[in-house]
Amino acid sequence: MTDVDVIEKLEDSFRDATRRQLETLSTILERNGGVSYLQPYLRGYNAPVDAATFRSVVPLSCYDDYADHISKLSDGVLEDDHGQPLLSVDPLLCFFYSSGTSSMKPKLIPCFDSKPGRAVSSLAHQGSAAILKRSFPPRSSANKVLGFLYAGNLTHTKGGFMAMAATAFPLYSNNPNASRFLSGYVSPKEVFLGTDVNQQMYCHLLCGLRHFDLIDGIRAPYAAGLIKAFALLETHWKKLSEDLENGVLRRGGSGKRFRGPRVQSRGRKTIIEILFKGGANVKSVTTGSMVQYWGRVRLLWWCVGYE
Repeated sequence: MTDVDVIEKLEDSFRDATRRQLETLSTILERNGGVSYLQPYLRGYNAPVDAATFRSVVPLSCYDDYADHISKLSDGVLEDDHGQPLLSVDPLLCFFYSSGTSSMKPKLIPCFDSKPGRAVSSLAHQGSAAILKRSFPPRSSANKVLGFLYAGNLTHTKGGFMAMAATAFPLYSNNPNASRFLSGYVSPKEVFLGTDVNQQMYCHLLCGLRHFDLIDGIRAPYAAGLIKAFALLETHWKKLSEDLENGVLRRGGSGKRFRGPRVQSRGRKTIIEILFKGGANVKSVTTGSMVQYWGRVRLLWWCVGYE
């Protein structure tokens, strides 16, 4: 499909959202209505359970409601004593771990190989890319992305399943498109696969500043990560500059911040304009628990002093 087709399909899915949500729920129930987690609520109802019944008898849930089932899955126990799948009839691929930025509690999220899920995810990614290109037409002279992504710290659960950050999945899932995925970023694969987030963040910044004239976009899965990266830049900009000039990484040294009366007296531009020729679009989640960082993300476009 062309970008226009993708956007039209995406926009069409937004129309009559209530009906589409109920259709999606019905599709899920047809396939997963018999899983162990739902049985205490749906036992006694004829399958497949309709959406209205589900909404009336199954309570709203949170992660803690699934924690015991997820723990069993991670140990390799996929079914209950009656042979029913614990959470999904689809094959369990791996687990994504969350650092718990909003709740302060780490989470382990099971990832199932669901065909409908893959289709929805694909449309979402294609739609996001198409809308971004429509809003910010690609430039032939600048076609790289500075992405603050961290795919290291791959572990395995007791049951032998991989556990990783969601952003690592394209690199560890035998994805044939992994090379193409990485080719769009200014950082090499080794930076993504590092195990020290602070060092990775520093190296991402080095790569972005080294190839500042190629940067067309800046990416971070969540606003919190974007803020941390630019905070590191703000405190380590002098060391970054020296490392780039000398071609050697040095230990220690934090440098001064961009701000200050002496610096601000020299001129005013946005930090994006200062660092990246022609500017760059920034993509990051700023909704939900990330809304608290929105004001600080906006500061990236506000005027700051520069030398």
